[in-house]
Amino acid sequence: MDLTRKQLSIPDTSMKTGLTLLALAAATFALPASGQDAAELAKKLANPVAALISVPLQFNADMNLGPDDAGERVVLNIQPVIPTSISEKWNLISRIITPIIGVDDIFPGSGSVVGLGDMTPTFFFSPKEPTKGGLIWGAGPVFLLPTATDDLLGADQWGMGPSFLVLKQQNGWTVGALVNHIERVAGADRLPDISTSFMQPFISKGYPSGLTIALNTESTYDWNTDQWTIPVNLTMSQVTKWGTQLLQLTGGLRYYAEAPEDGPEWGVRLGVTLLYPKK
Repeated sequence: MDLTRKQLSIPDTSMKTGLTLLALAAATFALPASGQDAAELAKKLANPVAALISVPLQFNADMNLGPDDAGERVVLNIQPVIPTSISEKWNLISRIITPIIGVDDIFPGSGSVVGLGDMTPTFFFSPKEPTKGGLIWGAGPVFLLPTATDDLLGADQWGMGPSFLVLKQQNGWTVGALVNHIERVAGADRLPDISTSFMQPFISKGYPSGLTIALNTESTYDWNTDQWTIPVNLTMSQVTKWGTQLLQLTGGLRYYAEAPEDGPEWGVRLGVTLLYPKK
């Protein structure tokens, strides 16, 4: 790998900052989203193809990476979701994930690097109304853009493939799955070709207060190495209000049921989602 680019130290306070944010989030859970239907907003947020503009800021910290379990990886995913009406019956849901990544000692001699990762835009074409059976679905292309600022942070390849989502919401429950596959179409030859499948089954329970408890896996299968990575996430979220800004605050833990050798064992997830419902 090309490690000649400028390397930056990851602040030692990254985990302390994350835990502080979690404590603040827990305190804010008690504040009501006055004047808004918090439960309805939480229900829409549990549906990735809902007609709701939102800007999730998702912080993930993974521990115990590398051969001596001393490595860390922190990721801030900025992933705005923008629905657009394209006809009387169809919406186009755009979601562009932009990761800002910091890694520290993930393998011997790698040092610390902070920078931009590879962006992954996804576009779902989705019916505005559920099917007769109550199913909600969306389908469209997903892309991989080589925007990483260091080889440790991305694949330096262009990729694309199909993405599909299906779910059902009933009695406060949301159950569904999102899947996609990305295959290399162009890019650098010095790194292994991208050929990965992503599977995210999920289940959540929403409450009238706007509280949501969710369980999912974000499983990735690498077809080149025949390797699964399976983090299991348990999170709690609350729709609330900060001044005039509607938010959803999220905190939770992640356990890796399966990971490559020297991969992470556990992690923390925190999130703030800015909400912009139609008035």
